[in-house]
Amino acid sequence: MSGTDLSRRSALRGAGVVAAAGAVGYVLAANSDAADAAAATTAANGYGPKAAAAPAALAQVADIPDGGGIVLDDADVVLVREPGGTVRGFSATCTHQGCQVSSVADGVISCPCHGSRFSAVDGSVESGPATRPLAKVAVTVRSGAVFQE
Repeated sequence: MSGTDLSRRSALRGAGVVAAAGAVGYVLAANSDAADAAAATTAANGYGPKAAAAPAALAQVADIPDGGGIVLDDADVVLVREPGGTVRGFSATCTHQGCQVSSVADGVISCPCHGSRFSAVDGSVESGPATRPLAKVAVTVRSGAVFQE
C-alpha cells in the first residue's frame, strides 16, 4: 500500500469519527433541557429574567373595619385601620410563644393562647405574658387595596 493510500484511509477514518461524534453531540443537545423553548413570559429574545408577577393585594381597605382590624391567617399579618383611614400592618405571630393572634377590637390585638394583648396603634404589649411588641409589617395602600412592601 502506498503512502497516498494510507493518507486517504486515515483522512476517511478521521472524517468518520468526526461525523459520528457530531451525530452523538446533536442527539444529546437536542434532548437536553437547554433545547426547550423559552417561556412566553421571558424577555423578547427568549433570554433574560422572567417578567415579575404583580404582587397580590393583602386586602381591600374597605374590608378593614374603621377603627378596627383583620387577621390574615395565610399572610400571617394583622391589618389595622385607624379612624380616618391610615392602615398599619403587624405580624400575626404572638411574641410570647408563637401562637397566631385572633382578633382586633377596641384598639387591641388579642392572642387566644395565653391572653397577651397588643396595641393596635403600634403593636406594643398592653398586657402579657408577652414582653416584646408585635413586629411591624410595612404596608402601602394603592387604589383602595393594601399591599405588603
